[in-house]
Amino acid sequence: MIQPVAPLTDREFVQFQRFIHEAAGISLTEAKKPLVSGRLAKRLHHLQFNSYGSYFQLISSGAAPEETQIAIDLLTTNETYFFREVRHFEHLRSLLKERKQGGAPFRVWSAACSTGEEAYSIAMVLADLLPPQGWEVLASDISARVLQTGRQGHYPMARAAHVPQEYLRRFCLKGIDVEEGTLLVSRVLRECVEFAQINLNAARLPALDKFDVIFLRNVLIYFDGETKGLVVQRVLDYLRPGGHLYIGHSESLHDMGLPVRSVAPAIYRKE
Repeated sequence: MIQPVAPLTDREFVQFQRFIHEAAGISLTEAKKPLVSGRLAKRLHHLQFNSYGSYFQLISSGAAPEETQIAIDLLTTNETYFFREVRHFEHLRSLLKERKQGGAPFRVWSAACSTGEEAYSIAMVLADLLPPQGWEVLASDISARVLQTGRQGHYPMARAAHVPQEYLRRFCLKGIDVEEGTLLVSRVLRECVEFAQINLNAARLPALDKFDVIFLRNVLIYFDGETKGLVVQRVLDYLRPGGHLYIGHSESLHDMGLPVRSVAPAIYRKE
Protein backbone atom coordinates (compact mmCIF):
# COMPACT_ATOMS: atom_id res chain seq x y z
CA MET A 1 0.00 0.00 0.00
CA ILE A 2 1.38 3.41 -1.00
CA GLN A 3 1.78 5.78 1.91
CA PRO A 4 0.16 9.21 1.56
CA VAL A 5 2.43 12.13 0.71
CA ALA A 6 3.21 14.38 3.66
CA PRO A 7 2.31 18.07 3.14
CA LEU A 8 4.98 20.33 1.68
CA THR A 9 6.84 21.95 4.58
CA ASP A 10 8.23 25.50 4.58
CA ARG A 11 11.77 24.11 4.56
CA GLU A 12 11.03 21.90 1.55
CA PHE A 13 9.39 24.81 -0.27
CA VAL A 14 12.55 26.89 0.24
CA GLN A 15 14.56 24.04 -1.29
CA PHE A 16 12.38 24.05 -4.40
CA GLN A 17 12.55 27.87 -4.53
CA ARG A 18 16.33 27.66 -4.68
CA PHE A 19 16.24 24.77 -7.15
CA ILE A 20 14.11 26.55 -9.78
CA HIS A 21 15.96 29.84 -9.28
CA GLU A 22 19.32 28.17 -9.88
CA ALA A 23 18.00 26.10 -12.79
CA ALA A 24 15.90 28.69 -14.59
CA GLY A 25 16.28 32.03 -12.81
CA ILE A 26 12.63 31.94 -11.76
CA SER A 27 11.70 33.52 -8.41
CA LEU A 28 8.81 31.86 -6.58
CA THR A 29 7.10 33.91 -3.88
CA GLU A 30 5.54 32.41 -0.75
CA ALA A 31 2.18 32.60 -2.50
CA LYS A 32 3.40 29.93 -4.95
CA LYS A 33 3.72 27.23 -2.28
CA PRO A 34 0.33 25.63 -3.18
CA LEU A 35 1.35 25.69 -6.86
CA VAL A 36 4.59 23.83 -6.13
CA SER A 37 2.78 21.30 -3.96
CA GLY A 38 0.06 20.70 -6.53
CA ARG A 39 2.29 20.43 -9.59
CA LEU A 40 4.72 17.99 -7.99
CA ALA A 41 2.19 15.81 -6.18
CA LYS A 42 1.49 13.51 -9.15
CA ARG A 43 5.19 12.85 -9.65
CA LEU A 44 5.60 11.92 -6.01
CA HIS A 45 2.67 9.49 -6.28
CA HIS A 46 4.06 8.07 -9.53
CA LEU A 47 7.49 7.49 -7.99
CA GLN A 48 5.99 6.33 -4.69
CA PHE A 49 7.69 9.00 -2.60
CA ASN A 50 5.98 9.94 0.64
CA SER A 51 7.68 13.32 1.12
CA TYR A 52 8.67 16.29 -1.01
CA GLY A 53 12.07 16.24 0.67
CA SER A 54 12.82 12.78 -0.74
CA TYR A 55 11.87 13.95 -4.21
CA PHE A 56 14.07 17.03 -3.84
CA GLN A 57 17.02 14.81 -2.90
CA LEU A 58 16.52 12.84 -6.12
CA ILE A 59 16.37 15.83 -8.48
CA SER A 60 19.22 17.70 -6.77
CA SER A 61 21.60 14.75 -6.57
CA GLY A 62 22.47 14.69 -10.27
CA ALA A 63 21.66 10.98 -10.39
CA ALA A 64 18.42 11.40 -12.36
CA PRO A 65 18.81 14.18 -14.97
CA GLU A 66 15.62 13.16 -16.79
CA GLU A 67 13.61 13.55 -13.58
CA THR A 68 15.30 16.90 -12.90
CA GLN A 69 14.08 18.08 -16.31
CA ILE A 70 10.56 16.86 -15.49
CA ALA A 71 10.63 18.89 -12.28
CA ILE A 72 11.74 21.99 -14.18
CA ASP A 73 8.94 21.42 -16.69
CA LEU A 74 6.38 21.16 -13.91
CA LEU A 75 7.57 24.26 -12.07
CA THR A 76 7.66 26.57 -15.09
CA THR A 77 4.48 28.29 -16.20
CA ASN A 78 3.50 27.79 -19.85
CA GLU A 79 0.34 29.69 -20.75
CA THR A 80 -0.07 31.04 -24.26
CA TYR A 81 -2.28 31.19 -27.35
CA PHE A 82 -2.03 32.24 -30.98
CA PHE A 83 -1.54 35.97 -31.73
CA ARG A 84 -1.34 36.95 -28.06
CA GLU A 85 -0.87 40.74 -27.75
CA VAL A 86 -1.88 41.35 -31.34
CA ARG A 87 -0.25 44.81 -31.60
CA HIS A 88 3.16 43.14 -31.65
CA PHE A 89 2.16 41.22 -34.74
CA GLU A 90 0.82 44.40 -36.34
CA HIS A 91 4.19 46.04 -35.66
CA LEU A 92 6.01 43.01 -37.10
CA ARG A 93 3.86 43.24 -40.20
CA SER A 94 4.76 46.92 -40.61
CA LEU A 95 8.48 46.08 -40.35
CA LEU A 96 8.14 43.48 -43.08
CA LYS A 97 6.26 45.84 -45.40
CA GLU A 98 9.01 48.47 -45.01
CA ARG A 99 11.78 45.96 -45.63
CA LYS A 100 13.59 45.98 -48.96
CA GLN A 101 13.36 42.78 -50.95
CA GLY A 102 16.39 40.53 -51.24
CA GLY A 103 19.34 40.20 -48.94
CA ALA A 104 19.70 37.85 -45.99
CA PRO A 105 16.66 36.04 -44.57
CA PHE A 106 14.60 37.92 -41.98
CA ARG A 107 15.29 36.08 -38.70
CA VAL A 108 13.02 35.99 -35.64
CA TRP A 109 13.63 34.33 -32.27
CA SER A 110 10.74 33.34 -30.04
CA ALA A 111 12.94 33.10 -26.94
CA ALA A 112 10.35 31.79 -24.46
CA CYS A 113 8.07 30.01 -26.89
CA SER A 114 6.22 27.73 -24.46
CA THR A 115 4.10 25.28 -26.50
CA GLY A 116 4.80 27.06 -29.78
CA GLU A 117 1.72 29.15 -30.53
CA GLU A 118 3.78 32.35 -30.53
CA ALA A 119 6.36 30.91 -32.93
CA TYR A 120 3.70 29.70 -35.36
CA SER A 121 1.91 33.06 -35.18
CA ILE A 122 5.19 34.72 -36.18
CA ALA A 123 5.69 32.18 -38.96
CA MET A 124 2.22 32.84 -40.38
CA VAL A 125 2.95 36.56 -40.67
CA LEU A 126 6.37 35.94 -42.25
CA ALA A 127 5.01 33.35 -44.68
CA ASP A 128 2.26 35.77 -45.69
CA LEU A 129 4.61 38.64 -46.54
CA LEU A 130 7.97 37.08 -47.47
CA PRO A 131 9.08 34.45 -50.00
CA PRO A 132 9.65 30.89 -48.67
CA GLN A 133 13.43 31.27 -48.44
CA GLY A 134 13.25 34.80 -47.10
CA TRP A 135 12.71 34.11 -43.40
CA GLU A 136 13.68 31.91 -40.44
CA VAL A 137 12.10 31.32 -37.01
CA LEU A 138 13.85 29.88 -33.98
CA ALA A 139 11.61 28.87 -31.07
CA SER A 140 13.22 28.06 -27.72
CA ASP A 141 12.20 27.22 -24.18
CA ILE A 142 13.74 25.63 -21.10
CA SER A 143 10.99 22.99 -20.95
CA ALA A 144 11.49 19.86 -23.06
CA ARG A 145 7.82 18.96 -22.61
CA VAL A 146 6.43 22.14 -24.16
CA LEU A 147 8.94 21.99 -27.01
CA GLN A 148 7.62 18.57 -27.94
CA THR A 149 4.11 20.01 -28.12
CA GLY A 150 5.42 22.80 -30.31
CA ARG A 151 7.08 20.40 -32.73
CA GLN A 152 3.82 18.48 -33.09
CA GLY A 153 1.84 21.67 -33.76
CA HIS A 154 -1.43 20.15 -32.55
CA TYR A 155 -3.61 22.44 -30.39
CA PRO A 156 -7.10 22.92 -28.98
CA MET A 157 -9.13 25.09 -31.36
CA ALA A 158 -9.91 27.44 -28.46
CA ARG A 159 -6.34 28.73 -28.55
CA ALA A 160 -6.84 29.92 -32.14
CA ALA A 161 -9.59 32.46 -31.44
CA HIS A 162 -7.34 35.36 -32.52
CA VAL A 163 -5.96 33.74 -35.68
CA PRO A 164 -7.19 35.58 -38.81
CA GLN A 165 -9.58 33.41 -40.79
CA GLU A 166 -7.37 33.63 -43.87
CA TYR A 167 -4.45 32.23 -41.87
CA LEU A 168 -6.59 29.41 -40.48
CA ARG A 169 -7.45 28.39 -44.03
CA ARG A 170 -3.89 28.70 -45.35
CA PHE A 171 -1.81 27.37 -42.49
CA CYS A 172 -3.98 25.09 -40.33
CA LEU A 173 -5.92 21.85 -40.67
CA LYS A 174 -9.18 21.51 -38.76
CA GLY A 175 -9.57 18.33 -36.76
CA ILE A 176 -12.42 15.95 -37.60
CA ASP A 177 -13.92 12.87 -35.93
CA VAL A 178 -11.83 12.04 -32.84
CA GLU A 179 -9.72 15.18 -33.45
CA GLU A 180 -12.73 17.50 -33.58
CA GLY A 181 -12.15 20.68 -31.60
CA THR A 182 -8.43 20.78 -32.44
CA LEU A 183 -6.21 22.15 -35.18
CA LEU A 184 -2.94 21.01 -36.69
CA VAL A 185 -0.44 23.54 -38.04
CA SER A 186 0.33 22.60 -41.63
CA ARG A 187 3.41 20.48 -42.25
CA VAL A 188 4.91 23.17 -44.51
CA LEU A 189 4.80 25.72 -41.70
CA ARG A 190 5.96 23.25 -39.03
CA GLU A 191 9.03 22.43 -41.10
CA CYS A 192 9.94 26.14 -41.24
CA VAL A 193 10.14 26.60 -37.44
CA GLU A 194 13.15 25.25 -35.58
CA PHE A 195 12.61 24.30 -31.92
CA ALA A 196 15.54 24.18 -29.49
CA GLN A 197 15.93 23.81 -25.74
CA ILE A 198 17.67 26.93 -24.40
CA ASN A 199 17.96 28.08 -20.79
CA LEU A 200 17.99 31.89 -20.86
CA ASN A 201 19.47 31.88 -17.36
CA ALA A 202 22.60 30.00 -18.47
CA ALA A 203 25.80 32.02 -18.18
CA ARG A 204 26.46 31.40 -21.88
CA LEU A 205 23.84 30.82 -24.54
CA PRO A 206 24.42 28.67 -27.65
CA ALA A 207 26.15 30.17 -30.67
CA LEU A 208 23.41 31.78 -32.75
CA ASP A 209 23.38 34.17 -35.68
CA LYS A 210 21.95 37.66 -35.21
CA PHE A 211 18.19 38.19 -35.32
CA ASP A 212 16.09 41.03 -36.75
CA VAL A 213 13.37 40.59 -34.12
CA ILE A 214 13.30 38.83 -30.76
CA PHE A 215 10.14 38.01 -28.83
CA LEU A 216 10.93 37.81 -25.08
CA ARG A 217 7.41 38.05 -23.78
CA ASN A 218 5.78 37.21 -20.47
CA VAL A 219 8.86 35.56 -18.99
CA LEU A 220 10.69 38.49 -17.35
CA ILE A 221 7.95 38.73 -14.71
CA TYR A 222 9.22 35.46 -13.22
CA PHE A 223 12.76 36.79 -12.65
CA ASP A 224 14.10 38.98 -9.85
CA GLY A 225 15.65 42.32 -10.83
CA GLU A 226 19.23 41.12 -11.14
CA THR A 227 18.33 38.00 -13.13
CA LYS A 228 16.05 40.01 -15.41
CA GLY A 229 18.86 42.38 -16.34
CA LEU A 230 21.29 39.55 -17.06
CA VAL A 231 18.77 37.65 -19.19
CA VAL A 232 17.82 40.67 -21.28
CA GLN A 233 21.47 41.61 -21.85
CA ARG A 234 22.27 38.05 -22.99
CA VAL A 235 19.35 38.07 -25.40
CA LEU A 236 20.19 41.52 -26.76
CA ASP A 237 23.63 40.26 -27.74
CA TYR A 238 21.82 38.26 -30.45
CA LEU A 239 19.75 41.19 -31.75
CA ARG A 240 21.29 43.11 -34.62
CA PRO A 241 21.62 46.92 -34.30
CA GLY A 242 18.33 48.45 -35.36
CA GLY A 243 16.48 45.23 -34.55
CA HIS A 244 13.40 45.09 -32.34
CA LEU A 245 12.73 43.40 -29.00
CA TYR A 246 9.17 42.61 -27.91
CA ILE A 247 8.38 42.01 -24.23
CA GLY A 248 5.10 41.41 -22.38
CA HIS A 249 2.79 44.37 -21.77
CA SER A 250 3.07 43.84 -18.01
CA GLU A 251 6.88 44.00 -18.23
CA SER A 252 9.33 46.90 -18.51
CA LEU A 253 13.00 47.59 -19.19
CA HIS A 254 12.86 51.01 -17.52
CA ASP A 255 16.02 52.15 -15.71
CA MET A 256 17.97 49.03 -16.67
CA GLY A 257 20.65 50.88 -18.62
CA LEU A 258 20.24 48.74 -21.72
CA PRO A 259 21.16 49.84 -25.27
CA VAL A 260 17.54 50.02 -26.41
CA ARG A 261 14.97 52.74 -27.05
CA SER A 262 11.23 52.36 -26.51
CA VAL A 263 9.31 52.84 -29.76
CA ALA A 264 5.86 51.62 -28.67
CA PRO A 265 4.34 49.89 -25.62
CA ALA A 266 6.47 46.79 -24.87
CA ILE A 267 8.50 47.30 -28.11
CA TYR A 268 12.14 48.37 -28.05
CA ARG A 269 14.67 49.14 -30.78
CA LYS A 270 18.32 48.29 -30.28
CA GLU A 271 20.58 51.30 -30.76
